[in-house]
Amino acid sequence: MTGDAGRPGPGGDEPFAAVAETHSGVVFFAGDRAYKLKKPIRTGFLDFSTPEAREAACRRETELNRRFSPDVYLGVAQVRDADGRVCDHLVVMRRMPGGRRLSALLRRGEPADGPVRAVARALAAQHAAAPRGALISAEGGRDALWRRWRENVEQARPLAAGLLPAAEIDEVDQRAGMFLAGRAPLFDARVRAGRIVDGHGDLLADDVFCLADGPRVLDCLEFDDRLRWLDGLDDAAFLAMDLERLGARDLAERFIGWYAEFSGDPAPPSLVHHYVAYRAFVRAKVACLRAAQGDPASGGQARLHMALALRHLRAGEVSVVLVGGLPGTGKSSLAQALAERLGWVVLASDRVRKELAGLEPDQPAPAAYGSGIYAPAWTERAYAELLSRAEAALASGESVLLDATWTSARWRSAAADMARRARARLVPLRCTAPQEVAGRRMLARTSGPSDADPGIAARLAAEEDPWPQAVTLETAEPEPPGPPGQAGPPEPVIARALAAIRPHGPEHVWRPARPYMAPG
Repeated sequence: MTGDAGRPGPGGDEPFAAVAETHSGVVFFAGDRAYKLKKPIRTGFLDFSTPEAREAACRRETELNRRFSPDVYLGVAQVRDADGRVCDHLVVMRRMPGGRRLSALLRRGEPADGPVRAVARALAAQHAAAPRGALISAEGGRDALWRRWRENVEQARPLAAGLLPAAEIDEVDQRAGMFLAGRAPLFDARVRAGRIVDGHGDLLADDVFCLADGPRVLDCLEFDDRLRWLDGLDDAAFLAMDLERLGARDLAERFIGWYAEFSGDPAPPSLVHHYVAYRAFVRAKVACLRAAQGDPASGGQARLHMALALRHLRAGEVSVVLVGGLPGTGKSSLAQALAERLGWVVLASDRVRKELAGLEPDQPAPAAYGSGIYAPAWTERAYAELLSRAEAALASGESVLLDATWTSARWRSAAADMARRARARLVPLRCTAPQEVAGRRMLARTSGPSDADPGIAARLAAEEDPWPQAVTLETAEPEPPGPPGQAGPPEPVIARALAAIRPHGPEHVWRPARPYMAPG
């Protein structure tokens, strides 16, 4: 090899021969081939201590990785000693040009949408054909993920001393646990839908090579099947996390969107955020371990990955927002505007009430205060159904905006109880407007689910319970051009509402592949 060391490799800018080493193996590069040798070691998670074990590992690595890149993993070769006896084995691979790594393209600022979209398509295709079964599904369920979270948090605490604030690890632990505790129906539904597969398990941008005839994905996780048995979205989230780490946040979002399209996965954004956070936290823990072993660059990587984990746990927090206020105060317009910004579900009491009555949402049903479909018994039914639908949506990982007057403290208390059961954050918003402004808005309405008029609004105001917990939003600021109350709430009002809903700051939104349909 040394005599050819000056000749170029397959990428044109690499030496003919080179050597790379990891904690568990050594890779020898020679011309257009790479040869991977397992080190004779035993650790807590792998055992390469015997020639037989190393041969089995080589064959397993080749078999598993051919699912993603069959023309790269060429086979297993024997290593013979001076007497011709077989003493070890090598994975023989087609050598990939280092300059075509996805990570290298991103660092050079080259366009990568095409290759990343192709990776999303290939990953979805592999997941569609991947093995499934009871053992595999058990590793991708809610309880298995919760166990891995707890194990990683406890392992990270001593390693992170001096690198990561203990308060940040506590927040990760609390947020991850709250999400999982309330989302059993979501995870159960994904198991039933066959979303848990034998996947890649370690999808990093360093292991994706962008070639002219399509991408090649290398180095799946082969030493522990259970860590490769996972939700397909979890598999995709690994690469999304790594793309964001490399500064390509928009590309990460597009990649998840492409994967959802190709796989037909209707997962809520909260689940995507949760899986990205999990992958980021595991990488933060690994970086802490490397820092403890003396790697000076790993401390910065630990902090970067920890920031990613927290950002996505915060962005993926399942929430229920009470958007309340008297008729004409703009609550419905605000709820719709927030739904457009956040990609969340809106459930409106006026629509639910008319649905229960067998009416179309826009079908007028005016009645005197407290009569007709606005009698107390109907109001009880409407609010109970509203909260029931909200609870089902929250359990499925969907955050919801509940558009109703919320003038009764009793129903606000019921909403708070529901949020606690669903392990969801409750955000109360109360819209207000001067009586004359609200009146003009009601009189200007030509259609819509609400039948309230200024007289009914006055009766509701007289019986309204105090709501000191709510964030009050004055919506009578100068409105955009258009009919009163129909042009949408002013931008400052939306901004204040978003600040209350997402106090940690704006986050990008990963929307579901298709609109969520509320239960019922």
